[in-house]
Amino acid sequence: MDKEKKEVRINFIPEAVEDYNNLDGSQRKSVNKEIDKLKANPFAGRELGNKDNVDLTGFYKMYACNKSIRIVYRLLSAEKIEVVEIWGIGKRDKLKIYKTVGARANKAK
Repeated sequence: MDKEKKEVRINFIPEAVEDYNNLDGSQRKSVNKEIDKLKANPFAGRELGNKDNVDLTGFYKMYACNKSIRIVYRLLSAEKIEVVEIWGIGKRDKLKIYKTVGARANKAK
């Protein structure tokens, strides 16, 4: 049997598309490299939990631009990971991106 490795699909929520579009060219290049890693391994990031009273259980983070930019995402199917959903991309500034993603997640409930 020839098993073909299926690449994980990356989806952005609309607000995360805006986050991405607000990055400059070099930041986008760095973020793109990290997103490419997610396609190969959706568990490449680190799990998040409670960050400054923002419950981000089920979300993961990755760093870009020498850790100055964080990418926050979640996995959409626990059994067989086929889709990674990007919820936020932002600067490492007083946990701002975590608060932003927490607000987006609460709004989506």
